[in-house]
Amino acid sequence: MKDKKNIYLLYALSFLQGLVFYGPVATLYRQAAGVSVFQITVIESISLALCIALEMPWGLVADRIGYRKTMIITCGIYFISKVVFWKADGFGLFLLERLLLSVVMAGMSGCDLSILYFSCREEESQQVFGIYQSLGMAGLLLASLSYSVFIGDNYRLAGFFTMAAYGVAAVLVFGLKEVKEPEKEKKSSMHFFHTFLDVVKDRYFLLGMVGITLLEETNQTITVFLNQLQYVKCGMEPKTMGYVFIMVTLSGIAGGMWSCRLNKKMGILPFTIALFLGGGMSCLVLFQTKSGLLSVLSIIILRLASSLFGPLKARLQNCRVTSTDRATVLSIYAVIGEACGTGTNLIFGKAAAADLTYAMLWGSLLCMVGGVLFVISHLKMIKNN
Repeated sequence: MKDKKNIYLLYALSFLQGLVFYGPVATLYRQAAGVSVFQITVIESISLALCIALEMPWGLVADRIGYRKTMIITCGIYFISKVVFWKADGFGLFLLERLLLSVVMAGMSGCDLSILYFSCREEESQQVFGIYQSLGMAGLLLASLSYSVFIGDNYRLAGFFTMAAYGVAAVLVFGLKEVKEPEKEKKSSMHFFHTFLDVVKDRYFLLGMVGITLLEETNQTITVFLNQLQYVKCGMEPKTMGYVFIMVTLSGIAGGMWSCRLNKKMGILPFTIALFLGGGMSCLVLFQTKSGLLSVLSIIILRLASSLFGPLKARLQNCRVTSTDRATVLSIYAVIGEACGTGTNLIFGKAAAADLTYAMLWGSLLCMVGGVLFVISHLKMIKNN
């Protein structure tokens, strides 16, 4: 390891920012405050659109001022967003919370992974990314246990504890060590334009990233928002949802920890095809079933598939970057992914408003299309190399 302190601090940040105590009832929390399911998806789409607008400017700023300062700023705003969420009541404040979160996600995008990448050996990067991802899930697991055992139906108390955890993270981030010296000279807009063109020209790699994004967006929408509606349809009680959420979170932790090992054992193409098929089949089961057990198993498999992909995606992107403007390039990758997410979220929302089963069918289609795109990308890149 090059810099264990940075790695351990980021592990701690991931754990603390995973302590979302309202996670098991995120949709119900918003509904109790007067926000409809369609409004939730509208808020998500607006949030993604703002992320798209801010990603590249934030990438330029991060390369200019350094990754440490960027992380300090974004963690501070992250804390403020959780204060807003704790007090939110109605569409406007929940929208504000997501807008603040967009600023955070755009700013943090690439910076945390770049610090990790520069703080470890390249061959260890997928394992380090996997642990980083899993610790975030571990925080979510602890928060879910706390919700089920101690918090119960007190949604606002869950919001308060979440805010407190993010406050601690906003303090710890000051301990990070800079891994990239801030740029002394401001680069021209033409420099950025050339960087952007270099990324866009790598079209087969981008095709694969879009494929992964379709699986990730399906996982995000179904396992975070629509899962609770599926559980209600199956007659599940809110307290039981907390325990189910724990199992789903455990699958996310396992995915982050197993990703590197399974990828090496199976090979990248069989590994990724299995993940896309697992995600697609899970959505098909959710489309057809009213069984609580089958619903839970399907959502666990969908979360596992996406979690196994996370560290691999991070390694592929970081290894692909050759420019000194690492944060800028990673931001461009994120913009492309978020552009896909904006459209898929709106369709998910409309489909769920009409009938929840339509949303599950849409998720299955996205996973299948994503798998095809990734396979084409991988085969073309092998051929070109």
